[in-house]
Amino acid sequence: MLAAYDRQIRQNLDPDGPGVVVERADGVVRRVGGAHDWNGVLWSDLDESTADAAIAAQVRHFTSRGLEFEWKAYSHDLPADLPERLLAAGFTPEDPETLMVAAVDELPLDADPPEGVRLVPVTDAAGVRLMVDVHEQAFGTDGTALGKQLLDQITTAPDTIAAVVALAGDVPVSSARLEFCPGTDFAGLWGGGTVTEWRGRGIYRALIAHRARIAADHGVRHLQVDASSQSRPILRRLGFAELGTTTPYVHKP
Repeated sequence: MLAAYDRQIRQNLDPDGPGVVVERADGVVRRVGGAHDWNGVLWSDLDESTADAAIAAQVRHFTSRGLEFEWKAYSHDLPADLPERLLAAGFTPEDPETLMVAAVDELPLDADPPEGVRLVPVTDAAGVRLMVDVHEQAFGTDGTALGKQLLDQITTAPDTIAAVVALAGDVPVSSARLEFCPGTDFAGLWGGGTVTEWRGRGIYRALIAHRARIAADHGVRHLQVDASSQSRPILRRLGFAELGTTTPYVHKP
């Protein structure tokens, strides 16, 4: 499963958003978009003799465009000291996440949100604003860039995303999205977050089931998550398997 994930998602992913290009150069596969897109290195095929030059080349490539970018370093990537080399090149590590995968046809699909909460598809700017509101409350970070990215994707490439917000009455309390990976067996679960006072009531589980049903309807075989320490126990109970860890290393121009 890990080999299939590396091959389909990291090495051979097709462009998956408006204005996005996937490039192969200097021993890496990188995703390049606009300033509010996710820009970064998806895959590297390096060793002790080539890693430093490849890292420097990526810093030059993204910095020359004024772009912040992320190098997604996985626990099985080579060389073994890649994280130390990224640190030496000026990257800043964020919290490590666990790469988890599950077969869609083995997931429970019948989890409903708690009473008084309904799940609403996000298809326009008003829905994106609700998602950004949840994101900023749940994660404590600015959601401006995320909002621009989501609005671009929803309006220009709606077939690549299924976004949803959970409303308690008219108040947004949780949100999440499913991103399709054209030409692969995988789709990704992203952005699942719930405001503090609504956690522990089953909304996160309901959002997993909701997106799994959509994935099944689209013929997706596997769901992938970069899981935080909070979501990992829930995902494990639902049947997701841990394949390794991934740490985002961020470089700012």
